[in-house]
Amino acid sequence: MFPRNRNRNRTYADAPARNGGPPRSRHYPWLVFALSFCLLLSDYMSRQVLNALFPLLKAEWLLSDASLGALGGVVALMVGVLTVPLSMLADRWGHVRSLTLMALLWSLATLGCALANSFGAMFVARLCVGVGEAAYGSVGIALVLSVFPRDMRSTLSAAFIAGGAFGSVLGMALGGVISAHFGWRFAFAGMALFGLVLVVLYRMVVTERRLQQQRVTVEPSHPAGAPGCAMSIRALPAALFSSRSILCAYVGSALQLLVMGSLLAWMPSYLGRYYGMATAPAGLASAGFVLAGGAGMIMCGVLTDRVARRTPALKWRMAMLYSVGCFALLFTGFHMAPGAAQLALMAGGMLLAGGSAGPASAAVANLTDPSIHATAFATLTLANNLIGLAPGPYLAGVLADHIGLSLALQWLTLGALLAALCFVIGRRTYSADLLRLAQRGRYA
Repeated sequence: MFPRNRNRNRTYADAPARNGGPPRSRHYPWLVFALSFCLLLSDYMSRQVLNALFPLLKAEWLLSDASLGALGGVVALMVGVLTVPLSMLADRWGHVRSLTLMALLWSLATLGCALANSFGAMFVARLCVGVGEAAYGSVGIALVLSVFPRDMRSTLSAAFIAGGAFGSVLGMALGGVISAHFGWRFAFAGMALFGLVLVVLYRMVVTERRLQQQRVTVEPSHPAGAPGCAMSIRALPAALFSSRSILCAYVGSALQLLVMGSLLAWMPSYLGRYYGMATAPAGLASAGFVLAGGAGMIMCGVLTDRVARRTPALKWRMAMLYSVGCFALLFTGFHMAPGAAQLALMAGGMLLAGGSAGPASAAVANLTDPSIHATAFATLTLANNLIGLAPGPYLAGVLADHIGLSLALQWLTLGALLAALCFVIGRRTYSADLLRLAQRGRYA
């Protein structure tokens, strides 16, 4: 189905540029990825630093737990509500300009958190953080994928998504250290300063002109993420939900993240209840599981691209294997008594819990037109949140009230089996869907 690439071994520097321009740089795409990844770290550091500061804010402003929860929840609310419309605007306005403005907004809003003198002021600042962060993940990954070959999409998608886990850990850890020495205001200010420095670097290095020389996924007349290139609003639904395989990618990714989200939310409580850990060591141990999940995303993405380099449909099989392996390890682990063996199985399950993120994101990119990639990834983000990350922790809590936390988490791992079923169904029509889209003039 796909013609053999006779120039597969040529480097970026060897490849001709578009429109007869200078040759592509082999280093510039990686610089774009590095800066975009660092901005994603800033995104999640600014979002999650608040969690480390809860005790200090509660004591200083005499806040209830509900008020503290509102300060954290308003960011997720804004991300869920605005990710699709802001991504659509970015597809029309230009990815570089949009990303720079987003990062500037969340950094200034985080600085506003440092200056807040009341709950109301803090709430407004946190709301603005959410507005700035709402579409960064979807637009950022669309820009990154536009300057790399398509056979690297699983690796790059997984590595980019994993930045959220690493940023969360960094935000909570650095926030706790800075606040212990200088106070909670300096913790917010430190996150804001990091973001503002990155905004300046990004604006200086990443330009639409240089990106256009590097783009390898689209035709010169239809560059992804360039200002002014947009699909009509009426045509968007058909493009975003054009096939059975893309629907399976959306739902399968979300069901797998239902498992991962449940574990991330309840792991500190699990370690406290079943291992007798105090809050601090339970938090540190849970951070280790978060890092395992992020590292697993990258490792599985790299493995998927290597295995499926010549046969793209194999990515679906790899996603299925990750989901089945995650279920087997976690279901068995939660069935065991607490101990070293259980922790080892749980760590192995976390390594695979996010393994399907890369293949699913690559499938979404392959099955949609490059001009709407930011909107497509926003749709994937919306599915991940509404089906997976948002209900997962809540369902675990409801089940835990009736059957206990350990058994609740054990049964929620069935979500991974349902995800595997989605990937099996999607694989059956993937090749035919790609061919149909190519015949209609789109690019996979």
